[in-house]
Formats: sequence, C-alpha cells, structure tokens
Amino acid sequence: QVQLVESGGGLVQPGGSLRLSCASSRIIFGISIYAMGWYRQAPGKQRELVASTTVGGTTNYADSVKGRFTISTDNAKNTVYLQMNSLKPEDTAVYYCNTVPVAMLGWGQGTQVTVSS
Repeated sequence: QVQLVESGGGLVQPGGSLRLSCASSRIIFGISIYAMGWYRQAPGKQRELVASTTVGGTTNYADSVKGRFTISTDNAKNTVYLQMNSLKPEDTAVYYCNTVPVAMLGWGQGTQVTVSS
C-alpha cells in the first residue's frame, strides 16, 4: 500500500514562509503517477486543492494562493514540495498531498500549518 508522508508544517506569523514536503517510497513520479497536488482542509471546511503539478511541469494554483505558493517536485527523491510565502491566517489548515485530479491514494496524516500572530 502506498504511503504518503507530509511534513514541514508549523506555526508561523502572517507574512512568513514554510516549505512543505510530501514523500512516498513507492510512487514513481512520472511513471506510475502523472500529476500530484497539495490539498488543505481548514476546520469546518471541505478539503480543497490548492496546487498541482504534472510530470511535464505544468502547474495550477487556486486563486487564493496564486502568486504566493509554488509547487515543485524532486523526481529522484519521489518528493513533492509546496513553498508557501506571504502566509495569511486564512491559510491555516492541515495540508495533504495526493494525486490529481482525483485523489486515488490513501490520505496521509497531513501536516498542520497555523498562521497566527
């Protein structure tokens, strides 16, 4: 069973930055997986897709994070990153990675991002 492991979250002040990582020892990005994305779920809200990337490097972002978040991959490490800059309190959520456009893999434990002064 494929296991996704997210890390890199934490508590940060508004305007700060964090870099999230998503690793899997069994996903071969570009062979078994065509596109990956970062999702987030805030308390009381549905999980939403905030960023995605294809093997070819095509990226897409939700309007709420466009210009502030950057998704990237390290195929040699089977790792997907999410660089988050200019963080806002409304970015507070648990962040998860999974395939897109449909989340086909089991969800990992996620990583908590809290933006607060």
